[in-house]
Amino acid sequence: MRFKALALMVSLFLLTAAPGASLQEPPQQPGLPPAQRPTPEDQERAKLEKDMAKKRNQERQAELKRDTEKLLRLSSELKQYVDKTNENVLSLEVLKKAEEIEKLAHSVKEKMKGSN
Repeated sequence: MRFKALALMVSLFLLTAAPGASLQEPPQQPGLPPAQRPTPEDQERAKLEKDMAKKRNQERQAELKRDTEKLLRLSSELKQYVDKTNENVLSLEVLKKAEEIEKLAHSVKEKMKGSN
């Protein structure tokens, strides 16, 4: 009788301690308590946010390139207007062109800071 009880206890122990037994818990991420472990939804959201930020940066870079090319063109036009004037004549076109350059340069500066 004693042998049967001992055999039953050993077999129960082996069943519960066997690898792949149904009573085992899923693998845990080390170092994080259960409440702080990222869920698959959190991981997907983080990936989506990262992709969106990357796309915004690419769009901002494209806008910067376009705006700086426009600045170069406008400044060349401004130089041509100034070259055509003399010390007694200040063209309204020159002032408008200078204001346009100023606004665009300010916009470029803000985009370079990361503000949209």
